[in-house]
Amino acid sequence: MEQMSSTGRPVQITVTDGYDLKGFKGETPVTFIRAEFNQMVLGDSAKVTVSAEGTAKYNFTSSFEFNPEGGITLDDIAHKPVFLTMTEVLPKEKKQKDEKTLILGQAVVDLIPLLEGESSFETMAPLHPVPGSPLEPLRSGVKQCSLEVKVFVAEPLLTTAQILGGNLLKVTLEAAYSVPESFIPVGPLQNYMIGLQVPSVGEKDYSILFKNGTLKLGGEREPVPRPKKWPIANILAPGANNIPDAFIIGGPYEEEDGELNRPEDKEFRNQAECIKKRIIWDLESRCYLDPPAVASFQKRIADCRFWPVEITRVPLTIAPKGKAAKFDKADDESQLSFHGVAYVNMVPLLYPGVKRIRGAFHVYPYLDSTVYEKTKCSFSLFRDTGHHLVQNNKIGGINSPLSKPAVSKNVKEDKTVKEKDIEGKPRPGDMQPPSIKSQSSDTPLEVEPPLSHNPEGQQYVEAGTYIVLEIQLDKALVPKRMPEELARRVKEMIPPRPPLTRRTGGAQKAVSDYHTQVKNISRAILDEYHRMFGKQVAKLGSDMDSETLEEQKCQLNYELNCSGKYFAFKEQLKHAVVKIVREKYLKTTSFESQEELQTFISELYVFLVDQMHVALNQTMPDDIQGTVPTIYTSSEQLRLFAFEAEVNENFEMAAVYYEERLVREPQNLEHWLDYGAFCLLTEDNIKAQECFQKALSLNQNHIQSLLLCGVLAVLMENYEQAEIFFEDATCLEPTNVVAWTLLGLYYEIQNNDIRMEMAFHEAFKQLQARMLQAQIMKQRSTGTVEYIEEGGKVEESSLGPWGITNGSSATAIKVEAPADDFLEESSKLQSDSREHIISTQSQDPTISQKPSNILLKEMPVKKETSKCQDSSIVLYPSPYDVSQTPATIFMETIRFLMKVNAVQYVHRVLAHELLCPQGGPSCEYYLVLAQTHLLKKDFAKAEECLQQAAQMDYLNPNVWGVKGHLYFLSGNHAEAKACYERTISFVVDASEMHFIFLRLGQIYLEEKEYEKAKKTYLQACKRSPSCLTWLGLGIACYRLEELTEAEDALSEANALNNYNAEVWAYLALVSLKAGRQLEAEQAYKYTMKLKLKDETLLAEIHMVQETVGFGNPSF
Repeated sequence: MEQMSSTGRPVQITVTDGYDLKGFKGETPVTFIRAEFNQMVLGDSAKVTVSAEGTAKYNFTSSFEFNPEGGITLDDIAHKPVFLTMTEVLPKEKKQKDEKTLILGQAVVDLIPLLEGESSFETMAPLHPVPGSPLEPLRSGVKQCSLEVKVFVAEPLLTTAQILGGNLLKVTLEAAYSVPESFIPVGPLQNYMIGLQVPSVGEKDYSILFKNGTLKLGGEREPVPRPKKWPIANILAPGANNIPDAFIIGGPYEEEDGELNRPEDKEFRNQAECIKKRIIWDLESRCYLDPPAVASFQKRIADCRFWPVEITRVPLTIAPKGKAAKFDKADDESQLSFHGVAYVNMVPLLYPGVKRIRGAFHVYPYLDSTVYEKTKCSFSLFRDTGHHLVQNNKIGGINSPLSKPAVSKNVKEDKTVKEKDIEGKPRPGDMQPPSIKSQSSDTPLEVEPPLSHNPEGQQYVEAGTYIVLEIQLDKALVPKRMPEELARRVKEMIPPRPPLTRRTGGAQKAVSDYHTQVKNISRAILDEYHRMFGKQVAKLGSDMDSETLEEQKCQLNYELNCSGKYFAFKEQLKHAVVKIVREKYLKTTSFESQEELQTFISELYVFLVDQMHVALNQTMPDDIQGTVPTIYTSSEQLRLFAFEAEVNENFEMAAVYYEERLVREPQNLEHWLDYGAFCLLTEDNIKAQECFQKALSLNQNHIQSLLLCGVLAVLMENYEQAEIFFEDATCLEPTNVVAWTLLGLYYEIQNNDIRMEMAFHEAFKQLQARMLQAQIMKQRSTGTVEYIEEGGKVEESSLGPWGITNGSSATAIKVEAPADDFLEESSKLQSDSREHIISTQSQDPTISQKPSNILLKEMPVKKETSKCQDSSIVLYPSPYDVSQTPATIFMETIRFLMKVNAVQYVHRVLAHELLCPQGGPSCEYYLVLAQTHLLKKDFAKAEECLQQAAQMDYLNPNVWGVKGHLYFLSGNHAEAKACYERTISFVVDASEMHFIFLRLGQIYLEEKEYEKAKKTYLQACKRSPSCLTWLGLGIACYRLEELTEAEDALSEANALNNYNAEVWAYLALVSLKAGRQLEAEQAYKYTMKLKLKDETLLAEIHMVQETVGFGNPSF
């Protein structure tokens, strides 16, 4: 296949020594070595006597000439080894004219290092015994007889360009399983053959033919690992058939690249490979591709994704002895026997970094029209080439039309065989098969009339026959970025953030330093007092009177002033006081008036004295003085308050809470991700990108940060950066379904169909493996282990990062129409029937389980996500309460995107979910679609989607919960009440019950059903207490005249959030009713300060104040 202009160059093979040798007769046999290559004898060594220790010095050099222009080519070196046959020369007996020789064994030297750029190499080649030889067979624990061999060429056979741009193709045919019942080992001998073509340069294609398959009846599985064999016949030593260091290792079905790799195929594969008949080859053929051939190979895959691999059966007849074998002319007209074809999807070889595909492929009857439709190939390797392929392939394996077979001089055939000719007589020019024309070819194809019917080939389909094939390249056709390169590119775009040094300033630090100085000075004064009056105090003890203490105080002050310690103490405090003035009171400029200065000094003095007492009490605590409890709001509570503000569209307050979390813990990347998701909700993409990049700078291996940076890069059309982020995520976590799916969606935007298919396929494979693992773990926990049958359910779901639930997969479908329009029209078309879209005959693995439950957005446990007041923001249910059925890769990605408010990206993924065979218009699909409409306040379309969801899963509590939110937001509280009550009546809770309780309680308050409101809010307080749940409970208790319970609930609400004006208002009402004037006035003051917006409630407070006669200081 190579095109080289270099002249012939000798390749030298030198056998230097032999070890652990034995002979038939005597301890020191006489032996010689014969070297053969390409069925030609290269020479015989001198006769050497083996020593008693079993060693021999041969120093035998032979060579052949490498000349690609008309001799031995790179292809010959690729798939043909050098055979070294050791022969023993027996001693002459009396009256014996000629010497007798017996073959001891054969060694095999693989020349593949020469195609890797080497100019010389050494190897210790095992000497495989022939049947009956005294040599030890190869087995562990026993010294193996071997030959030391050196191979040398003056200069490398490959140029630098060939080393960099060329490739080595290896095709391994393992077996054909579940062959037709008509294949029987008795009767006429049959030659089972499989062939395929590899594109070369120009119009010529290279044919690879595997012959002499062995029919076996089955009964046991083929062992693994087992050696791969040379595609060469007439090898004398059985062990020499095995290619050195090349093994068939098998592997799990689900990790294969072909067909029959779904869980439901597992039982059939086990039966076929254990019980049923099969044909075994275990042959590996090699083919060198120079740079132009690599380009042609890659283009052919892109043009024709499926390549035909033909299979047939050729009868053999034994010719009488003494007569030359010839082809029976009468049989030339016979039709092909059992002519079938398998369609091998070669596209995975165009995936980045992929060098190998291995899998099982169904065998179908060979029909011209079907083969041309699938492969754009009108040429049949067996039918159109005739018997010349068989004639030119007596070596038994790979066949090149350019090779000229020759019979080895030392091989004697015991019998000759006549093979029945394959259909068609040879025509001039047919020695080289014509090229397979690609899809893009402008040359019209001359197609013979297709066979209307192939009954023998149909038997393959009825038997479920499939072949197991492996195609491997030395280098990937499309190189993959290395993880180190991706990490470097990410660092270039987002440099790692150095750890922040703790600030030495700040108000809290200034006060803390002041406390420290007060404590140090107090210790110094106590030490001075003890030095002056220690003995007196010890003598008097508790009998010391006040006059003595006052006298000691005066003496101590005098001593401190005289010694200068008093001024030293003042200087020691001076720096701490200055820091308090600057950090606590933010005073850094001069005062405008003396009055302002005096006012500030008075305020500062009071503060310093108070803090001095705090410090002294810490040093010398007073048992009588109690500590004032402080209420600390956690980060989770701040997240809750922020989400409440989001729900009520108070985005300014939500931003304050998010920023407070960042100030408290600037190194917590989850805080940055939450703030970035909030910015996406407010459509501030630039700030969202900054937040996600900040999170990534804190941890450049964080998968969610990488994915979100990629999503923002796509939204902002920075596609090169997006690819880096997504690829880095898949490298860091290859099992992440969302990462592979987002990478596939990126490739779809780039119109790169092959890589899109690769990413979606990998996402599906990882999701399927995760589901299988979950099923196995569940079966182990219940004590049962069984295969996952088709249609079986996997009830357990594995929560991924941020609560993402695993699901099933879908076939990759490219969506080119605008997402919004496509979703609207497709939803209407699909919803009429409400039937699941199921793939009936798909070559891709599929799982037909339909998702039914909803997961729109996950919130951590005990987080509040609602507000008692009206809101136009819909709520996102959580996955914790309702068990989820497996979703597709697209639905799992939708869940991730909805969680971070990337609604712009969701529409594209919803389109894929709608079209994929395992997805379609499911209940979860309509719930997500309704969510997107609710975010746009399109209540009419949201209601349509929820109606469809209810029809598909009427008993789903999430449907009624989201429906209640729809009616609540649209102002129809009566319908909302009915939906909420239905939701909480289900045995299984909805995904997010918190908002349902909050809003149902508010409706009860509006309708003055205070007992029901109290019960509802109590349930909410037990599940996830918050300011709003306690506020609702307090209001219900107040209306029921339960003032003590109302005050307790309102106090809890005020402790969680003392900036809520409504809480202060009801505290004022409770205090007024309880007759506590001071508390009533304080609560009313804060109600007015926080600007209560409820005019009705404010009027009620004024009315009660007038009734009781106090509570408003302005009267």
